[in-house]
Amino acid sequence: MDSVTDTRTALPPLHRLPVSPVRPPHPTTLPDGTPAWLVTRYHDVRQVLGDPRVTRADLHDVGTAGATADVAANPASLFNQDGPAHRRLRGTVQRAFTPRAIAGWQPWVAAAVQQSVDALVAAGPPADLAAAFTRPVPFAVTTRLMGLDGDGPDGLDEERLHRWTLALLAQGGEPDAEDPDADAAAHTDALAEYAAFTTELIARRRREPGDDLVSRLVLAADHDGGIPEESLVHLVAGLTASGNESVAGALGNALVYLLGERADHWPRLADPDTAERTAERLLHFIPLGDDEATIRRATEPIELGGTVIPADAVVAISLGSANRDPAVYPEGLDADLDLPLAAPTLAFSAGPHYCIGAWRVRLEMRESLQRLAAALPGLRLTTPVADVAWQLGTTTRSPARIPVTW
Repeated sequence: MDSVTDTRTALPPLHRLPVSPVRPPHPTTLPDGTPAWLVTRYHDVRQVLGDPRVTRADLHDVGTAGATADVAANPASLFNQDGPAHRRLRGTVQRAFTPRAIAGWQPWVAAAVQQSVDALVAAGPPADLAAAFTRPVPFAVTTRLMGLDGDGPDGLDEERLHRWTLALLAQGGEPDAEDPDADAAAHTDALAEYAAFTTELIARRRREPGDDLVSRLVLAADHDGGIPEESLVHLVAGLTASGNESVAGALGNALVYLLGERADHWPRLADPDTAERTAERLLHFIPLGDDEATIRRATEPIELGGTVIPADAVVAISLGSANRDPAVYPEGLDADLDLPLAAPTLAFSAGPHYCIGAWRVRLEMRESLQRLAAALPGLRLTTPVADVAWQLGTTTRSPARIPVTW
């Protein structure tokens, strides 16, 4: 399954994507015609995301007019589980992501970023940051983190991961007009290949555990017990694919905004503290994709800010609107990027489904911005932001190319 680069339609960059106005909860209609209640205010969103009466059950194909990504549609996904099953699987993941483990990973994440910066500088201008930086950095981190950077049976090259990622995260992509059956078959085959690879990888880690994340997840799952093998396979596959794609998208979209509209701020990012605050603001204000809402169902009546959402109602939760709620964030995206956020971001959700990879996105964004700005303070785009072509077809939207010079 090929990625889709849209050069026919002028899409707005994600930082300029409109979001629903902030209002009390109110009825709406989702793209597929499903009636729902739209929640947009920051404090309402935080409340509903943490409410155990709100569930993902039976919502795998609700909300979008097109196909749904396997990572979101599969009932075995951590995203689609609630209650005891979710707490058990989430607890297993948290046993693998200990603060000590994350602290131990930070030095080689920084080293991987610096290696890509050095290679970019050595090659000289002009360059395409997507090909030379925003894709290589997360791939290097992903393969090292998951123990897939060797030459043996666990070794994973970028082409295979890219193909499997597109299959797992495919969301409403256009089928091959000449042979849609062949396109569907290729999609199914890629998912089957990825599942088989991950299943064999887990079996090898059980026999010969290492210091990688897959080994830590397998050991934690076997220690805790009660984790279905299908859920473990989907967890490992999802962390590998989604982590890689999410970081590439976040970093690419941040660079398009910074170099295209905030060139004056770029040299300031050489300061580590400035880079950290800027990274947090960019992750907060720039979404990863065009889908505004995350979908849940209310199992009981829920009162939000004086409005009662009835039992069994579908609830559309707009993280984008909440992150731009003027009552909480009056300064907006285009204020001083060195300002700390006025309240914790909801970019990574909140409550039981808070993103387990948030630490990684933050770390790679911070290190990438700081090291790239320190090495290339004169970095600039060579094409207008309006002419950026987009890689589509997955749960994220990222620039297909970022032409620059210095």
